[in-house]
Amino acid sequence: MASILKVDSMQGVTSAGDITITSEGGSATMQLQQGLAKAWVNFNGTGTIAARDSLNVSGLTDNAAGDYTVTFSSALGNTDYAPTGMPQIGITSSDAALTSIMIRTGTNAASSATTMTTTANRILCKYVSASNLGETDSAVVTYKADGDLA
Repeated sequence: MASILKVDSMQGVTSAGDITITSEGGSATMQLQQGLAKAWVNFNGTGTIAARDSLNVSGLTDNAAGDYTVTFSSALGNTDYAPTGMPQIGITSSDAALTSIMIRTGTNAASSATTMTTTANRILCKYVSASNLGETDSAVVTYKADGDLA
């Protein structure tokens, strides 16, 4: 007979971030703090941008076509977090295309420094095909950051 356990919080016995799960085949230790995304967002990147749903995201900025800044509600512990994302871009031509999200770092065309910080990340939605190169808005943009909270 199966059982259901419902709790509001869990804490490991030997450390706050680890919990050991035991089954008939043995046990495994799961790091709760390291194993969860610290921020994520699904947003509309066209027109007036807006989040559909999010965790630990306080704001979105539309810098230019396909150029967005995601601002975190709670700062991350350092700038060594691992951001990932995916845009949805409709292909209206017969060109083969590649879409991706890139982290914007270095100096942009306006000579403004853009780097990953503990409170925000600037990202670019890129579209690459035979007839179109560059940043472009996306109807669906998903982004997440894995790392440590401050």
